[in-house]
Amino acid sequence: MTSKERVVVIGSGLAGVRLARRLGELGTPVTLIGEEEHRPYNRVLLAEVLAGRYSPEVIALPTPAQLTRARVTGIDRAARTVTCADGTVIGYDRLVLATGSNPVLPPLRGLFTADHELFEGVHAFRTMDDCLGLAKAVRPGVRAVVIGGGLLGVSAARALAVRGAQVVLAQQAGRLMERRLDPAASALIERYLTGLGVEVHTECRGRDVRCVAGAVRSVEMSDGYALDADLVVLACGVHPRAGLAQAAGLDVRKGIAVDDELRTSDPYIHAVGDCAEHAGTVYGLATPALEQADALAALLAGDTTARYTGTRSLTRLTLTGPDSPFDLAAFGETEERPGDDVVQLTDATRGTYRKVVVREDRLVGGVLVGELGTVGALARAWEGAEPLTSAGGPLLHLLTNDGGS
Repeated sequence: MTSKERVVVIGSGLAGVRLARRLGELGTPVTLIGEEEHRPYNRVLLAEVLAGRYSPEVIALPTPAQLTRARVTGIDRAARTVTCADGTVIGYDRLVLATGSNPVLPPLRGLFTADHELFEGVHAFRTMDDCLGLAKAVRPGVRAVVIGGGLLGVSAARALAVRGAQVVLAQQAGRLMERRLDPAASALIERYLTGLGVEVHTECRGRDVRCVAGAVRSVEMSDGYALDADLVVLACGVHPRAGLAQAAGLDVRKGIAVDDELRTSDPYIHAVGDCAEHAGTVYGLATPALEQADALAALLAGDTTARYTGTRSLTRLTLTGPDSPFDLAAFGETEERPGDDVVQLTDATRGTYRKVVVREDRLVGGVLVGELGTVGALARAWEGAEPLTSAGGPLLHLLTNDGGS
């Protein structure tokens, strides 16, 4: 593309803001369209706002000068224009969809009013408005049921407990964060939450939300057991927000399908971040979104060699409480296959746990709880996918030496 082409970016989350800033720095004209009234913010830190640790201003992102607040309702691919809810039509030479993701709402009866709004006391936990509404409703002693035991549910439960709520976390799977952690690390997270006063129920599927006079009173589980509740927090994960792309006739699978140039099935439209599916993967994490934004910025600014070939991403979680924080990092395959070598180091006194999985002399995954000083060296060995003999020393050295994090 040429530097005079008009780039329009839809979405002012991490990926959209990063892309707009990079293009601005590279001298490429860009218009960023965001529909939220708030300043762009780091969604990863919403739980810290809910916990009262940060104010919304602290997690705000540097706002690009080119930000337009509007809701895009349609894309005309032939005319290369987007139409906003207020009737404004904006032309583009290159369009980038950075529309993010929507919360997954579980199939519980009683979530919605006749007007298809969530009942009072039922909260999704995805946007700043969700966070502020929930923070306003929380008070010491309030009974809160969190549905979902993944990263989002664990973070929400901890934040509510820190605010003094009586929290019950209901997880459908057999353990917490089962997609990212091995059983031992899941158990450590459960123990940490229990220490904060959170009541954890696993293998627990919700069936009904009971409301009286329009307000939540309880959540009934599939086995008939009822959890008293003043608040219900829906933290069941997210799915790509691809409605605009689908309506425009783009190739949408799990997310908006893109190639190594982040191009969709229309060569003048790209997608990055949570809404994009690259090589069959929807990441839904911050690091891949930022790497995609950087690669696309270089490409749109004229670097014809720029490509995005995937991200080997590491999950980090810090849960702060009244005492010491709980730090966790996980990457790759945290559960071994037959024939794999496993090294585990546990220190009950210091509350640390380290496990790595090795397959054919290559580090394929690991999980660390507590002191994370070794995570840098381990992540580099994993990301390089080189034999451990050439990745910086013996495995035990990598596991115990801080290596720079």
